[in-house]
Amino acid sequence: MQQENVGLKLLEAKLIPPDALQKAQQQIKSGGGSISQALVKIGAITEENLAKFLSDLYSVPSVDLSNFIPDPSVAKLIPGDVANKFQIVPLSRSGRRLTVAMANPSNIFAIDDIKFITGFEVQPVVASEAAIKKAIDKAYDSVASFENVMKGMEDEIEVIEEQEDDTPDVTLLGEAEQAPVVKLVNSLITDAVRKGASDIHIEPYERSLRVRFRIDGTLYEMMAPPFRMKAAIISRLKIMAELDIAERRVPQDGRIKLRLLGRTIDLRVSSLPTIFGEKVVMRILDKGNLNIDLNKLGFQEQALGDFSRAIAQPYGMVLVTGPTGSGKTTTLYSALSKINVPETNIMTAEDPVEYNLEGINQVLIHEEVGLTFAASLKAFLRQDPNIIMVGEIRDLDTASIATKAALTGHLVLSTLHTNDAPSTINRIIDMGIEPFLVASSVNLICAQRLLRKVCQSCKTEIKLHPEVLRELGLTEEDVRKGGFFEGKGCVDCNNTGYKGRSGVYEVFPVSPRIRDQILDRASTSDIKKSAVTDGMLTLRSDALIKLKKGITTAEEVLKETAADR
Repeated sequence: MQQENVGLKLLEAKLIPPDALQKAQQQIKSGGGSISQALVKIGAITEENLAKFLSDLYSVPSVDLSNFIPDPSVAKLIPGDVANKFQIVPLSRSGRRLTVAMANPSNIFAIDDIKFITGFEVQPVVASEAAIKKAIDKAYDSVASFENVMKGMEDEIEVIEEQEDDTPDVTLLGEAEQAPVVKLVNSLITDAVRKGASDIHIEPYERSLRVRFRIDGTLYEMMAPPFRMKAAIISRLKIMAELDIAERRVPQDGRIKLRLLGRTIDLRVSSLPTIFGEKVVMRILDKGNLNIDLNKLGFQEQALGDFSRAIAQPYGMVLVTGPTGSGKTTTLYSALSKINVPETNIMTAEDPVEYNLEGINQVLIHEEVGLTFAASLKAFLRQDPNIIMVGEIRDLDTASIATKAALTGHLVLSTLHTNDAPSTINRIIDMGIEPFLVASSVNLICAQRLLRKVCQSCKTEIKLHPEVLRELGLTEEDVRKGGFFEGKGCVDCNNTGYKGRSGVYEVFPVSPRIRDQILDRASTSDIKKSAVTDGMLTLRSDALIKLKKGITTAEEVLKETAADR
């Protein structure tokens, strides 16, 4: 059982309040970590009670690690990177038996790996994840852990058109070019691409350096490189991204182009000064992983039909809404790919251009020189376009030009940040666009989220707790039909229980009746009622369909979608 399902088990055992899971999810969004960590942080359960519960849940003894003193001869039996990966710490050895504290003693793959590495029989005991992390920090010297990671690593990547910055900081430049630093940076990027990560976070703290990967929308701690290498690692990345390594007081943005594992990978690099040094985040843009087939994104049949008809119109506006990281750009690229034919002139204004699409004229926004979304749109209208895609409608000027373009014979595609599709109407009106212009120009609005999919290699059927069923609004009939699944955790999914993501969509065609409501300045709730009557599936409704089909979990549905009001 993966850590993320512990919360549901605690709820079932009535050891946490009914609203604790929702609060814990908010804590995770703001501060990261796991469900169990978040529940402790918000005071829903104590460390002691959590450890006792985990002991009963996994049927193994619990251990108090608050006074843990590491034995170096035992600690060296398991490499530090393995301990971090599986959240384990070796405690003692007796003959051929090795006692190991684990956050998840049901992880048989971790136990098998430890047996293989050490040659000993493994006796698991359980402790909370926070206690395990502290014990790992005590037990392992960062440098030793680093050497284990680096052992046998080869330079597997080639930087395309790398140019070193001409900087007077000779010491840092020299350190950044030393082989161990180059190998470490290369290994991080290679490992992230292999694991299908979308982002790499390198974060400095007062006495440590942390590396996390975002995989399927969730951050996972991967390793802690030696703190003494912090400046050299950051400088190496800044050199690769052609940033100024001598400037550490202001944010910088750059790009790295790599040839890796037989394909070309782009990395968008952002450095940000923090109180303990520069944090670097790299967004991995791998065109090989880009899915731009509308039929494979997760649309329901009717929603896909409505969306396809809207983007096939000769003019009007199609808007895609949702928070950052919800897949809006992928949906727009998929739409453009479907309607990209030699007879049409397609122009896009993007910040940044994430993927190059053949046959489409893509413009990179440079606000510092005056090339804004609004300025690009004005220029586009003099370029004889058929279809215009604007990365985001951020202000009245952009919204006004986009609306006029949609009314003068152009198909306009863009994004907005709103919670659901119907509320987008009043958001545009609030920007300053007159209701009669909104009613005339908008063809369709699509709100979306991404839900993690249950790993098909380790999925197992489960029963949902009555409280969860009530919160989801499911009936006894839904329960009798069954079909609720979760992943136990395996090698294929890096022991998370999830692999891949599926979109959930709220596709809202603007019908004649809704156009009349817009002209009458109807409320968002009234517009939503009309849309649902017309057949629109809400985000929660679409997510529940995917839950009943065994595609995702109840936890994902509750985390990513709001209840219908």
